[in-house]
Amino acid sequence: MSKYLLFVGLFSLISMTSLSQKDKGLTFDIDDFNQKTEIAEWLFLYDAIAWWTSDSVMMQDSTELMQLGNEWFCFQTDDFNWHAVYGKYDDNDFDLVFHYLVDTKYKVSRTFEPVDTSLLNRYSRALITANNQIQFIKDSINIRFNQYIKQNDDSTFTVWIFPAFQPNGLAVYGGEFIYKIDKYGTKIIEDNSYYQGQFYAFKVGEPREVWINFTELEKPTLGNVFFVWYYKKYFTHINIDNKNYITTTFKMDDGGYSWMHIEKEIKKND
Repeated sequence: MSKYLLFVGLFSLISMTSLSQKDKGLTFDIDDFNQKTEIAEWLFLYDAIAWWTSDSVMMQDSTELMQLGNEWFCFQTDDFNWHAVYGKYDDNDFDLVFHYLVDTKYKVSRTFEPVDTSLLNRYSRALITANNQIQFIKDSINIRFNQYIKQNDDSTFTVWIFPAFQPNGLAVYGGEFIYKIDKYGTKIIEDNSYYQGQFYAFKVGEPREVWINFTELEKPTLGNVFFVWYYKKYFTHINIDNKNYITTTFKMDDGGYSWMHIEKEIKKND
């Protein structure tokens, strides 16, 4: 039988506080978890930028909308402003149709300032390379996906492809596709995906507690962490059930959220 034995970690995502595993005698990998929460928060912001700008795109003239392909993406510049570009990659060239600026106060405005052609082409190729890896999955199931991309410090790219919030109100999880791609956007050099051949979903509606079962894993995946962070407002609790720990969030009095990790005690039946 199992029971929840030990309150492992409680800390605000606003100021991620690492616990000393050596001092506490714990095995939960706090450093790995903190790294994943940092990425999940960035993806959450990217997702918001995409939603805000895509809403503006859909209000534009239909003749411009007909020029769009699947190659759209967001990127942040050194001034902390976000840019979202929409167009179509064809014949080794990205045709830019819409360019939106989201400033540090999150004001969305369309701009006609040019974007470096090399940047547009490399980002587009990286997205195409990543999506080609899972095209057979997309063709076999009726699930929408969201894509996220970031250029790394070494000029390579990371592309994340996760199930989107479905139009029918389903929150889908179970497959996460994460690729590191070379600086030209044409070759996958690292694959950190996790997919066991099946997706799962919860219907969003009346708030309730839900569990996602990943007991075969020692610790939460990035997709697990992002799922909890993305859908936390729709459920009272989303619990990640791993081999030795339960991970979840709860809402604090100030309106923010904190993470909680609970160690599981496994007792053998006599």
